[in-house]
Amino acid sequence: MREPTTRPDQHHFFADLDETPLLGVDAIDEHAAPASMWQDAWRNLRRRPLFWISAVLIVVVLAVAIAPSLFTSIDPNAKTACDLSHSLEGPSAGHPMGYTFQGCDVYSRVVYGARPSVAVGVLTTIIVVLIGVAVGAFAGFFGGWFDSLLSRVTDIFFAIPFVLAAIVVMSSLKSHRGVITVVIVLGVFGWPQVARITRGAVLGLKNSDFVTASTALGTSRLATLRRHILPNAAAPIIVYATVALGTFIVAEATLSFLGIGLPDSVISWGGDISTAQRNIRTDPMVLFWPAAALAITVLSFIMMGDVVRDALDPKARKR
Repeated sequence: MREPTTRPDQHHFFADLDETPLLGVDAIDEHAAPASMWQDAWRNLRRRPLFWISAVLIVVVLAVAIAPSLFTSIDPNAKTACDLSHSLEGPSAGHPMGYTFQGCDVYSRVVYGARPSVAVGVLTTIIVVLIGVAVGAFAGFFGGWFDSLLSRVTDIFFAIPFVLAAIVVMSSLKSHRGVITVVIVLGVFGWPQVARITRGAVLGLKNSDFVTASTALGTSRLATLRRHILPNAAAPIIVYATVALGTFIVAEATLSFLGIGLPDSVISWGGDISTAQRNIRTDPMVLFWPAAALAITVLSFIMMGDVVRDALDPKARKR
């Protein structure tokens, strides 16, 4: 049989090609650990301008809520903070947003109004997540009659209009209104959606291989739920909690606007909007500034929730 012949130049060409690494292709480390869902999400988030914009806005809002005295030297809670001689005056040096009808500095009230609004949003979100995750996780993991019972209780609360229920309850608590009262009322009626999301996520994970392996190794059911299922079900809960925080801030502003939320002694954006509506035709800017602060705060949390959802959901990322 005739042996195939290869020219010397061909031999050297293919030999060099086998020894030369491909250009433009990163070397693959076979021993490197695969990237987790959170690492992939972070890589996606840091490339999104919307993430950085919303993150900066949220940091600014939190800083204003935590330390308002760093942003203004005027304490609107002081007895001498308002002067009727400045009623509805326009912007001036040291008072960039002008004065209210009572002669109070609008800028200082906007700054100090961030604390109760953000506090209600954050605390209500924590309560809602704790209740909703507990109910949804137990219902989805244990199933059976326990799932049926918790699901029916969730449906009862889910059928009650959230804001309407808060209005009814707060109307009957005129002498006990405060940040804690608003948080408890909103938290009691705001958890069913988190419970549904958690239950669905747990149902999708309870029959996974890692859950079966954990059970086979002798891990208790509660430990399996806590260590393995809930961490893997955290993504949709985090997304909802981020968006819901803005929703609860709006709910508090709505209650305060109606006069049944925070008392008049507590400076809040909703209360200032309610007071300023009386002069909306003569001086609309007094209403504009607290409304703008409320809108920017809520928008920043909604934008953050949207980008986090896209980063944690591969299907949304492809779309």
